[in-house]
Amino acid sequence: MDALERVVKPKTKRAKRFLEKREPKLNENTKNAMLIRGGNANLTVTEVLKDIYAVKKPFAVLYKRKNITRPFEDQTSLEFFSKKSDCSLFLFGSHNKKRPNNLIIGRMFDYHVLDMIELGVEKFVSLKDIKNSKCPEGTKPMLIFAGDVFDVNEEYRRLKSLLIDFFRGPTVPNIRLAGLEYVLHFTAVDGKIYMRSYKVLLKKSGCKIPRIELEEMGPSLDLVMRRTHLASDDLYKLSLKQPKGLKPKKKKNISHDVFGTTYGRIHMQKQDLSKLQTRKMKGLKKRPAEKSAEDGGATPKKSKSA
Repeated sequence: MDALERVVKPKTKRAKRFLEKREPKLNENTKNAMLIRGGNANLTVTEVLKDIYAVKKPFAVLYKRKNITRPFEDQTSLEFFSKKSDCSLFLFGSHNKKRPNNLIIGRMFDYHVLDMIELGVEKFVSLKDIKNSKCPEGTKPMLIFAGDVFDVNEEYRRLKSLLIDFFRGPTVPNIRLAGLEYVLHFTAVDGKIYMRSYKVLLKKSGCKIPRIELEEMGPSLDLVMRRTHLASDDLYKLSLKQPKGLKPKKKKNISHDVFGTTYGRIHMQKQDLSKLQTRKMKGLKKRPAEKSAEDGGATPKKSKSA
């Protein structure tokens, strides 16, 4: 039995906290990514991995040693590294004569490869080549996707979902204007995918809303899609299943229309309108004959005269 699959009882508090972080939760932690160099990675692929690691930090692990593996043929090494580093995303870089400047981006489900897409790097501009100020480490990016093919083609739709998973960063409850300073733009046109990264500059505009300018920051990649390994519809649907604890509880007697208006239904007992208290007025005052009829025909007593 593999050492990673054994039931380990923690002996220290630090080990106990480490194992608790890896347990399943209703609200999962931010997904970590591992960046792996192939056995024959060239300088371009190495620089791409370093730049994406700089963008993804601190939610990334960079393996500096070369690893001789072929993800489309054997996935056991990726699954081993995923368990070891507790990463559900990976980026593998390699280079050969048949597929030069090759990147394989993918994700895991239950420590098994869910889907992965092979991309070829045709043009690359690194962070060092663009002499501009950079965003601080751990900045959450804004993601923009341009191109109808991201919504029409199934492979590009999965690639869009994969890129969102890879670069989305942590979930934040509140957003401040000064924190929106990093943009990742993906454009799909003519069979190519253009990745550009910009820094948002807030300029003075003479009013409360600032004037926004984009300054290219790097890295910049021109990619082309090669091979794909997509999960089946049943497995993909299973990976998207949410636990019952996250599903909102249905509130009774509350409904919404198409415009978002909330309607509530109130259940009340049947009212007796004869006992309803109305405004006391002389014109509505009952006569003695009406009162006697209601009381069962008893004649009212005559008042004694003085």
